[in-house]
Amino acid sequence: MGKRYLGGSGEALVGWITVATCTVLAFYGYDQGVFGGVIVGDDFLAQFGYPDSHTTATMTSIYNIGCFVGALSTMVTGDKLGRPRALMVGTVWITVGAIVQSCATTRAHMFAGRVVAGLGTGMNTSTAGIYQSETVKSQDRGKLVILQMANCIMGFALSNWMTLGLSYVRGSASWRFPLAFQLVFALVIFAVCPFLPESPRLLIRRGNKTEAMDVLVKLAGRDRSSDDPEIVATYESILAVVRTEQDNPTSWLDLVRGRGPPGMLRRVVLGAGMQAMNQLSGINVTSYYFSYILIHAVGTSEELSRYLAAAGAMDYLLFALMSWHTIERYGRRRVMMVSSAGVCACFVAISALLAMSETGDAQKLGIAAVAFFFLFFAFFGSGCLGVPWLYPTEINATQVRTKATAISTATNWAVNYMCVEITPVGIDRLSWRFWVIWAAISASFVPVTYLFYPETANRTLEDIDLFFAERPPVCVHRLAEATQIARPARYAEWEAERAARTEKGVAQSVWRAASSGSAKAAAHAEHAEC
Repeated sequence: MGKRYLGGSGEALVGWITVATCTVLAFYGYDQGVFGGVIVGDDFLAQFGYPDSHTTATMTSIYNIGCFVGALSTMVTGDKLGRPRALMVGTVWITVGAIVQSCATTRAHMFAGRVVAGLGTGMNTSTAGIYQSETVKSQDRGKLVILQMANCIMGFALSNWMTLGLSYVRGSASWRFPLAFQLVFALVIFAVCPFLPESPRLLIRRGNKTEAMDVLVKLAGRDRSSDDPEIVATYESILAVVRTEQDNPTSWLDLVRGRGPPGMLRRVVLGAGMQAMNQLSGINVTSYYFSYILIHAVGTSEELSRYLAAAGAMDYLLFALMSWHTIERYGRRRVMMVSSAGVCACFVAISALLAMSETGDAQKLGIAAVAFFFLFFAFFGSGCLGVPWLYPTEINATQVRTKATAISTATNWAVNYMCVEITPVGIDRLSWRFWVIWAAISASFVPVTYLFYPETANRTLEDIDLFFAERPPVCVHRLAEATQIARPARYAEWEAERAARTEKGVAQSVWRAASSGSAKAAAHAEHAEC
């Protein structure tokens, strides 16, 4: 029977894993939006001495320093703690940080709370994507990670509407309550994670093969068993990769030097580069500071800026949900390129409109600029949002997936910090020219993705290991297997052959044991082969 988990087995069990990972991302999105909503409120500004643009930027961005350190910490603690336990440890940090922020009376208190909450968020965001990717079928992996990101935007939307509503409340409750509300997300994670299974891939790496097989069976569904050919094929594929990594262990020095599995350093760079693109698309310029941008760059009132920020969050959420249907159908490469091109076009238009507003009809041109900010959310949510979070969990080698994903997530937070730190000062000093920078950067993502990034949609994690084992060229745009959306036929054939060999081996072992007249020996032989 094995252990019992929340939801039992099959889709219900996968659903509860998704609840845990989506809650992590919902909190991340909530925190993105909530601070942008409170830093423009009168009571908050009075409490902290009406900080200038530089202090505001640092108070906001210091959170990302905590996230950076928290993400890097999972390189050491991630595999030791395991996926569910790592999420709970990260949530402890978030809980402490949320309490400190909501009770802050000085800038020092707020800085400390932001850093502590960031430590937990970095740990959790580095773990959630891996956990989801390692516990779902390859054809569902993209959709469920995209669902995580849609929940991120749901949290973002919730924070914008909450700060809008509480802006009409007098006193410190207008900003303390939204910051304290972070505890709700923590309670969900504490309630769910203790009752979820460990990643079967991590269990096999630890030598817990019986438990790993039990988890694979439960993830597959109630009507499945350990001798099911599909489950056996999955188990054997994972086991083959784990045996290879155990025969060729990879140290930290190997990771830095690029030694180890074929293409390891290249795969780490690809994952980290995709995460950098996520931030350099300009999303946290707008998500953290949308109300601030509307007030200081477009010239709206505080009240109108809050309404527009809340409406923009719903626009963002709508298109993030729509990417559920495109991420597998059109693949990671195509979705990322189209999204990046759209983001670039929006920033070009925003730059032009804000430049013209300095000498033209500021009100009408400002309205048009706001429309392009809304269109930016649509383009970003449809691709640049989800693909960079999904890609590192897929592209990296199994034996270094935790370390490599931690590096990728830390890269995201480091670039995030830079973007959030420079935005208020950039708006104040560069005016419309500030948006030209983001247009140029996002334009570069189209050729970079086209030339260097292989497709990962509809591949198992082991398929990707096989692809890099053949040492493909750096520029992959001319390789059919690297760019096609459908799973390459030979990978499916390889998996089927392995399953057939395994099934035949089990049958022969059981027959030999049964021939000796021992039913107990036959049962033992079957279990040993599996």
